Amino acid sequence: MEGNVKKLYSWNVNGLRACMNKGFMDFLTREEPDVLCIQETKMQPEQADFTFPGYKVYWNSAVKKGYSGTAVLTKEEPEDVFCDLGLNRHNTEGRTLTLKYPEYYLVNVYVPNAQNELARIDYRMEWEDDFRAYLEGLKKKKPVIVTGDFNVAKEEIDLKNPKANRGNAGFSDEERGKMRELLASGFVDSFRYLYPDKTDAFSWWSYRFRARERNAGWRIDYFLVSLGYEEHIADSLILAKQTGSDHCPIGLILK
Repeated sequence: MEGNVKKLYSWNVNGLRACMNKGFMDFLTREEPDVLCIQETKMQPEQADFTFPGYKVYWNSAVKKGYSGTAVLTKEEPEDVFCDLGLNRHNTEGRTLTLKYPEYYLVNVYVPNAQNELARIDYRMEWEDDFRAYLEGLKKKKPVIVTGDFNVAKEEIDLKNPKANRGNAGFSDEERGKMRELLASGFVDSFRYLYPDKTDAFSWWSYRFRARERNAGWRIDYFLVSLGYEEHIADSLILAKQTGSDHCPIGLILK
């Protein structure tokens, strides 16, 4: 790429094999990200009947078939790769992949969904605390960039219908509180850093009620960077026109 610009992208594909039939390769060829973090692969690596020329691929699949899972496509080979948070209670759902590069750690995350009626909120809260502690450990060594589907809209500006969704999964006080705690621990939301007042900027739309057509969405996918690293942010993107999933890709351009 021109100069020293780096393109980091993230996309919850809601099933990679399904997304492959809905324009995934066209997207990859067109955008040519240096790194693409994928969430909800919903597959095991051995099920892949496709390749990504020019990319090294790392997988962290859930034990349960067809569920959750993360993967990273990267042009630059990382110095090291870690799956999960180093805690047995969280290592069966394939929710995190950490790649160590010379300048920073890149963490790809698919945060557990609190589910209807907040059925899984207790687990979610425990997971959030352990995830934050994990990131704090990494941050002591070098800057951290963390991206993925955080399953929470942090502020009212981050979803179309905040009043109607107050207390629902993804916009409960508990989940929003944990997201604020994470940012307060020393992270910057790259999109809001550049576009603090931008409205109608969403990364997920329900498949129901023609939500995407009406842009009745939520911004639940993020690129966070360690406090102090924000001077490297050239741009923070939401590629809302890209179809293929109920989420659209997001991007972080680094200088």
